[in-house]
Amino acid sequence: MFKDIVKKSRSWRGYDESRKISRDELTELVDCARFAPSSVNRQPFMYYLANEEEQLKAIQPLTGWARALPGKGLPYEGKRPTAFIVICQNRNWEADIARFQKDVGIVAQTILLAATEMGLGGIMIGNFSPEKISSALNLSENIVPVLIVAVGKPDEEIVLTEVSEGESLNYYRDENDVHYVPKRRLEDILI
Repeated sequence: MFKDIVKKSRSWRGYDESRKISRDELTELVDCARFAPSSVNRQPFMYYLANEEEQLKAIQPLTGWARALPGKGLPYEGKRPTAFIVICQNRNWEADIARFQKDVGIVAQTILLAATEMGLGGIMIGNFSPEKISSALNLSENIVPVLIVAVGKPDEEIVLTEVSEGESLNYYRDENDVHYVPKRRLEDILI
């Protein structure tokens, strides 16, 4: 069952905008993340929850999506996420941002797996300016955005494919806008 959740947890770039995400749902996702392991148990993160229209309009244009698909303009108008969780490091708790980059990945993955279990989906977004996000959200100087997780009800088709060594790992979309994600074969990654 866990493997099924992992396979369903994709980097979604299209959402059903009629499915709004509640603050309670976002809070539940963060509650799961707070139990994740943390280096020397420092737990340096705080979470900005955005599900109101003005918050979404402030965050969405400051994020970059699908760099490997230039010109696609993802997510499409009408297919945008209905919530964001901005993972921030509280520099009063721990000043060294670089030291906790693994931790931010762990909490983000925990959020995405929990979202999948709830019938939702999301994507980690690292393509943004922390300064612009801080300004747009009026964050205090000690609160630094380190990763953004978009959340919503997935509304696109994603197909996992296996590729042999030497084949392209670039994700792509076909003429029907089906998103394909190549994965290395198990036998090729075992040492």
